[in-house]
Amino acid sequence: MTDAELAAHLAETAGRLLVDVRTSGVFTGKALGKAGDATANEFLCHAIRHARPDDGLLSEEEKDDTRRCAQSRVWIVDPVDGTREYGEARADWAVHVALAVDGIAQVGAVALPGLGGGLVLRSDQPQPLPAMAERPRFLVSRTRPAAEAHAVAEVLGGELVPMGSAGAKAMAVVRGEAEVYLHSGGQYEWDSCAPVAVAAAHGLHCSRIDGSPLVYNQPDTYMPDLLICRPEWAERVLAEVASLAG
Repeated sequence: MTDAELAAHLAETAGRLLVDVRTSGVFTGKALGKAGDATANEFLCHAIRHARPDDGLLSEEEKDDTRRCAQSRVWIVDPVDGTREYGEARADWAVHVALAVDGIAQVGAVALPGLGGGLVLRSDQPQPLPAMAERPRFLVSRTRPAAEAHAVAEVLGGELVPMGSAGAKAMAVVRGEAEVYLHSGGQYEWDSCAPVAVAAAHGLHCSRIDGSPLVYNQPDTYMPDLLICRPEWAERVLAEVASLAG
């Protein structure tokens, strides 16, 4: 099984486990989120360590083993991206499984179990991008929309589209539901590694909001900001962000 096939298989399987936990009726609300995180994390970490014992591993739900920083190949996973949305029985949550090689998000799979049908978007199976809307749609957090996104959307005549998890937002751009995902409120490596691998494979622009590259497997896993957008909008969005900073 290739790395990409493994990532997709694990993301899809973890997604099914999470749906089972949610439909069991045993947990609700925050308890559901905790149970889902624990179940998916145990499966993903055990499976990766079994299938790729020589690789490093970084998971949101495990204590960070910083020995990974000396390794070229590191799996970066988010068992439930959008725990709040998962606990609220919404659809905008995801499972992230990625492989960073020498700091680059090279392989990724993002499962969207809440949408049904076992949907998994993969870096090894890119599809043509759908047609764009005339007015750019900017995906923003449901609870903390980025001020930069609001300002740039206003200048470019765009509209804001609130959505849950980072993975759901990034994949909405891949799926043609929006043109721009601009985030400046801070994230961690597991929030974006798999989505960036998938988005880049589909031809989207992926960078920091100052245009610099996204680098993974760092000692400090915090990532301040992120831009995933249609390449047709990248130059204008980056220019507007720079003008705000200036």
